[in-house]
Amino acid sequence: MPFSRRARKSAVKEILVQKPPDSEPPVPAHFRCPISLELMKDPVTATSGITYDRQSIEAWLDTGRATCPVTSHELKIEDLTPNHSIRRMIQDWCVANRSLGIERIPTPRIPVTGDQASEILSEIAAASGRDDKARCRELAARVKNLAKESDRSRRCFASKGAGRVLATAFSSFAQEHMENSAAGVLETFLSALISVSPLDKDALRHVALPGSLRSLVLTADHGDLAARLNAVFLIKEIVSSEREWATIAAKTEGLIEALVKLIKEPISPQSTKSSLLSIYYLVNGSGGSTAAAFVELGMIPTLLEILVDAEKSVCEKALAVLDGLLSSEAGRVKARRNALAVPVLIKKMFRVSDATTEFAVSSLWKLCKESKRGGGEGRGEECLIEALQMGAFQKLLLLLQVGCSDETKEKAAGLLKLLNGYKGRGECIDTMDFKGLKRSY
Repeated sequence: MPFSRRARKSAVKEILVQKPPDSEPPVPAHFRCPISLELMKDPVTATSGITYDRQSIEAWLDTGRATCPVTSHELKIEDLTPNHSIRRMIQDWCVANRSLGIERIPTPRIPVTGDQASEILSEIAAASGRDDKARCRELAARVKNLAKESDRSRRCFASKGAGRVLATAFSSFAQEHMENSAAGVLETFLSALISVSPLDKDALRHVALPGSLRSLVLTADHGDLAARLNAVFLIKEIVSSEREWATIAAKTEGLIEALVKLIKEPISPQSTKSSLLSIYYLVNGSGGSTAAAFVELGMIPTLLEILVDAEKSVCEKALAVLDGLLSSEAGRVKARRNALAVPVLIKKMFRVSDATTEFAVSSLWKLCKESKRGGGEGRGEECLIEALQMGAFQKLLLLLQVGCSDETKEKAAGLLKLLNGYKGRGECIDTMDFKGLKRSY
């Protein structure tokens, strides 16, 4: 006898609400962390007798609280003890339910203790003092591996002064890098320094010494992939910390060339971003001669090419660098000769972020303000006419309506005043497609 329509709907509904036979089983309550309510991967027991997942309870204590969340008893990170019994029970339960999609949690690494970290760092200082490169390299690799195992271990090393100890040793071996006798140990120390970052000013002071900077340049230019990335990251940390260090770095032989090479021949998105940030701080922290050096090495056309289709983060950094380079006369001359300059800046006004909008307006203002109508010698006149044809007048009006910073508002108003004097000098054309533009350099 055929099913009625109501019976069929009821049968289908019953099938849909049935639990699939291979769905994951419920996690037993005593396997769940009282804080996250998730399956514990690294169970630790507090002095109050309550067991938590290490990541959850350490995050709780890191906020400044010093009590057990369940009992309110006083609690410190040092009081947490690994609960091996619960961990083994959880692993057995995972294995028993593997066919239902449960993956076995790996046996967690026990974080480094303060005493262990201090002992390793003392050994590094001693080995460095007696110029024992092999032992230093072994210990630095150990610091790197332990710090990468958990954030707790990284913070433990950092609290014991790992950055200063590693940076001091790096500086002492850097003097020999020119003969390549210490290249291997320096690359290992670089990895260790990155693993315990962010570095404090005391640590950065040692890697900002002339000898250390020369070693960083050599590594950024000739090291293996990981070492080059670590070197440019550390250069970025140095030049962004102190204007004095940026000035010293800018005078380091080969540093500017190495950064330009990493932009023109990128090895990874991270190295590109670090290199752009390094250039930004160098240009803004060490004077016009540095900007002129980057311009001479072809950074203006390189940045404009990058900006055509860069993702948000790279676009912001590239525009920031371009704006800095346009503060120099050499930069403005190069940009005015490039067919991409004005179209790229106008296109980026509203398409990425508030930061790119402000850098784009600032850059366009620097290119256009030296027109005859602006009191200059007419060097920005062609840029003004081109900007007008590309729709800059409408975009700047819109920018003033939607709002922006006072500085950007002042520059936008100044540009509108200049553009208004050239209205009627050409029709507005589409700025979306760069394919037809002649890439003049």
